[in-house]
Amino acid sequence: MSEKTILIADDDELIVDALRYQLEREGYRTVVAYDGEDALAVARAQSPDLILLDVMMPKRQGWEVCRDLRAESTVPILMLTARGEEMDRVLGLELGADDYIVKPFSFRELLARIHANLRRADFAAPPAPTANPERIQLGALTIDLDRYAVTRDGEMVNLSNREFDLLAALLAARGAVVKRGDLLDQVWGNEWIGDPRTLDVHIRWLREKI
Repeated sequence: MSEKTILIADDDELIVDALRYQLEREGYRTVVAYDGEDALAVARAQSPDLILLDVMMPKRQGWEVCRDLRAESTVPILMLTARGEEMDRVLGLELGADDYIVKPFSFRELLARIHANLRRADFAAPPAPTANPERIQLGALTIDLDRYAVTRDGEMVNLSNREFDLLAALLAARGAVVKRGDLLDQVWGNEWIGDPRTLDVHIRWLREKI
C-alpha cells in the first residue's frame, strides 16, 4: 500500500499526538494543524489524502473549513466532534463532509472509517485518459465517465468522488427506480457504516450543483 497522508486538525494537542502516533504505526504519514486557519493552509500546501477535522477550533470552525475545502477539493473529510445531535451531523454532510464520528471514539472505529473513505477515494480516482472516452450528453451537461469529469455549458462542475459515483449510478439506472439500499451499496460499498440519510444529503447537493 502506498503511503497515504492524513491531516489531523484539532486544537486538543493530546488528541492530535495520540492520533498521530497511532496512525503512523499503521503506516500513514501525518501532518497536523491546531486551528482552522492552519488547517486550510496545511491542506492546500500538503494535499493530504484524507482530513480528520475537528468541529470546534479557534480562528475558524471546522464547519467553515469543510465548506471552503469542499469548494476547491474532493479530498475525503471526516469530521471529529463531541456534538452528536442529528442537526450537527446533517450540517456537516450538507457542507461536504464525507463522514462523521462523535468523541469519544475508539481508534478501531476511526481506523475503519478512514480505510472505508480511502478505499472509496481510490476506487473513484480518475483513470488514465483513453482514446474514446465514454461521454453522456444531457442538455447542457456533459458527463465523461472515463475521466470522472462533468461540465455544464463547457464549465467544469466540481463534484466529489461520491457525488460523481452517485450520478453515474443514477444514469446507469436509465430512469428506473433504484432502492436506497442498492444506491448505498453501489456508491458507498458494503462497508458503509455511517448514517444512511447521507444519501438524501448527497442527492440534494448533486441537484444543486448540476
